[in-house]
Amino acid sequence: MVERSEALELLASPDEELLSLLSAAFRVRRAYFGVKVKLNMLINAKSGICPEDCGYCSQSRVSEAPIPKYRMLSKEVLVAGAHEAWNRKAATYCIVASGRGPSAKDLDEVTAAVRQIKQELPMKVCACLGLLSGDDAARLKDAGVDRYNHNLNTSSDHHANIVSTHTYEDRVRTLESVKAAGISPCSGFIAGMGETDAQMVDVALALSELEIDSIPVNFFTSIPGTPLAGLDELNPRRCLRVLALLRFMCPTREIRVAGGREIHLRSLQPLAMYPANAIFVGDYLTTEGQAAEDDYRMIEDLGFEIERCAL
Repeated sequence: MVERSEALELLASPDEELLSLLSAAFRVRRAYFGVKVKLNMLINAKSGICPEDCGYCSQSRVSEAPIPKYRMLSKEVLVAGAHEAWNRKAATYCIVASGRGPSAKDLDEVTAAVRQIKQELPMKVCACLGLLSGDDAARLKDAGVDRYNHNLNTSSDHHANIVSTHTYEDRVRTLESVKAAGISPCSGFIAGMGETDAQMVDVALALSELEIDSIPVNFFTSIPGTPLAGLDELNPRRCLRVLALLRFMCPTREIRVAGGREIHLRSLQPLAMYPANAIFVGDYLTTEGQAAEDDYRMIEDLGFEIERCAL
């Protein structure tokens, strides 16, 4: 793991050093993950209708973005989504729901679906349902949930600039509840929301110290109708430096290129696989991803291989 001063130098490194940086990151990635790429697919299990005021999110109560809004999908639809994920070569299926936290009814639907999925498919299931109590985490564990996602999103001292309806500490407590229940913790951030280099390093350090197993790295996507719409701080080279930073600071952890990669990495998307070892396949929550066939071709062209089965 690199020191804080080295991490700051990495983010500020000149473009002419980028290939050397990626080469060094790949040596670390290859040592722990070889040339395997893990595919994840998510389903937007409950869309909109969220009481939180996250400035980046099209599903929040302060968003005016025209998105689909619906309650929790049925068990049957969630199970069908898992089969679609398996058909798309995903090793992990992510059930994601908007809202502050799950209702009892939401948990009933999700746990019933997870039990059936685990009976029918040899894949991991990740849930992302918002803030979670210890009892709720125990229910998900008992149903067979392998992983729980709850992103820190940004550093502790920038968090209040992004959302006011919950705290950074609320997010950390959810991750601790998940770990206490014996569920693998998944947490990442969104780059490009006005954070400084120091704040970027802070959130990477926090993820390392929390011993997060899987780290999704999202790149801020400006969605019209949201409070943060109009921010445009990223370019492909900055995104690659951020991914390299995470690989050096969390060398043994799954680093997943998540939302915004198609928009911000553009023609440099394949280079992201040198520090990262996982991606989402298909669409995101309210934004589109690229065709799965394009991802398969990218992985094959790199000489890498898809990690087919997670169990």
